[in-house]
Amino acid sequence: MTTKLKRLALTLATLSASGFFLPGAFAQGAGDPIKGGTLIYLEQQAHTNLYPPAGGFYPNGGILNQITDKLTYQNPKTLEIEPWIAESWTVNADATEYTFKIRPGVTFSDGTPLDAAAVAKNYDVFGLGNKELKQPVSEVINNYARSEVIDPLTVKFYFKKPSPGFLQGTSVIGSGLVAASTLALPFEQLGDATKIIGSGPFVVDSETIGKELNLKAREEYAWGPAKLEHQGRPYLDGITYIITGEDSVRIGALLAGQADFIRQVQAYDEKQVEAQDYQIYAPSTRGVNNSVVFRPDNPLVADVRVRKALLHATDAKEVVTTLFSANYPQATSIIASTALGYRDISAKLSFDPGKAKALLDEAGWTVGANGLRQKDGKELVLTAYESLPQPQNKETLQLVAQQWGKLGVKLTVLAGDSGSRIVDDLDPLKTPVSPAMVGRADPDVIKSQYYPKNRDVLRQKGGQSDKVQSFADDKLNGLLEALASEPDREKRLAIAGEVQDYVVDQAYAIPIFEEPQAFAGAPYVQGVAFEAVGRPSFYSTWLAEH
Repeated sequence: MTTKLKRLALTLATLSASGFFLPGAFAQGAGDPIKGGTLIYLEQQAHTNLYPPAGGFYPNGGILNQITDKLTYQNPKTLEIEPWIAESWTVNADATEYTFKIRPGVTFSDGTPLDAAAVAKNYDVFGLGNKELKQPVSEVINNYARSEVIDPLTVKFYFKKPSPGFLQGTSVIGSGLVAASTLALPFEQLGDATKIIGSGPFVVDSETIGKELNLKAREEYAWGPAKLEHQGRPYLDGITYIITGEDSVRIGALLAGQADFIRQVQAYDEKQVEAQDYQIYAPSTRGVNNSVVFRPDNPLVADVRVRKALLHATDAKEVVTTLFSANYPQATSIIASTALGYRDISAKLSFDPGKAKALLDEAGWTVGANGLRQKDGKELVLTAYESLPQPQNKETLQLVAQQWGKLGVKLTVLAGDSGSRIVDDLDPLKTPVSPAMVGRADPDVIKSQYYPKNRDVLRQKGGQSDKVQSFADDKLNGLLEALASEPDREKRLAIAGEVQDYVVDQAYAIPIFEEPQAFAGAPYVQGVAFEAVGRPSFYSTWLAEH
């Protein structure tokens, strides 16, 4: 046993001695859920901020999903929007006005009502941001104008332009509802979980920031999603999150019976988990695929022929078969095959070294004496930082670098924990290549990824970085704005397909694989559920006798 695993085992043994591991003795019959017990959950990374729109980062979302409720619930199987805090809703013909009837009797854990006024306050912040408190606008809300409280249980939202993705946006992790006291805090204070007051089935009990978080069940909870079989308080008494960065330590603790559930199981560990009859969970994130993207403001990748050459020099199949498992399907578009609006454009993503070589030759990049492509005295040497949250991203980029190297292109892969990463990532001259992905079960996810006012992965002029000299793609941005504003479903899905074609035609991105969220659980852990993009919900989870 490694030193780190021994330390973790000691921590978990202390929890066990305190009664945390006892599942309770309230069996309701064979196969029926058992009430009680605390789930020990090992998380790869600590949360960063629990302002709900920051929930896209999976460690953040994995907590928010337990302590907040959403206005609506997206069924993870059908992707239909179902009632939750909102009992019903109406939408006008052009999707510029949404009216919600709020479920009566719901309260935040501080006792304040979750009524129409509270919902309005949340969405005014999420839709408009708060500059004074440095709370950013939510990336899932477009064209927001204002709210109106019609009566104590009815709220209406108005939009400047059609916002067809808003209804689905009310179901996502970034739209978790919080009390006024939480919304009154500056963004930098919202990394403290004890300050997040939600209405969810669990509440924060205690926290050692960066190391451990304890949640306890909310006894009076009685307002889960309307169509769920389980209603009332959670079966579990609590959840203990322990930050455990090393993959081997998480796996070792799980298989040794010292933990119940873990996140971020690498593909190479799946077999040893399943060999001991433990469960692998790999829910799809249903959004933009794990990809390599380019920043065309950098002269080295400004020529579409260079980008296309590198696209055709990339063997995504080799990456998937070498590093991953069947839970990571090879990408056939920029979004997952399970995503709304998906279009199969695999024919444009072919691995074709001959075509790649011809494109580089045509673009004037010739092989020099040192084996690297050269043009006008410059070598085709590119840089990318690994993304720590993405599975085996360093290995993925290194394998892509080997593939590009065969054509005389050098890709240098830098560590994701480097102190210069955040600053360099904003500068296309320093990072012309970057890994990227984002999950959301709505076509608006494409806008979230590429639009300059959202994640701006291509680094456009007027976007998130002041380092960009001139690159902007007005056609792409126009398509993204249309995608977020077209109220007709079929027309909107057609625009989503057009965007997928355009991004690949311009070789802005090289899709590699459809990224799941990979978890593992002990065989006695029952009732684990996942929202539509792979974050766990432990509301209906229970621990069988073991």
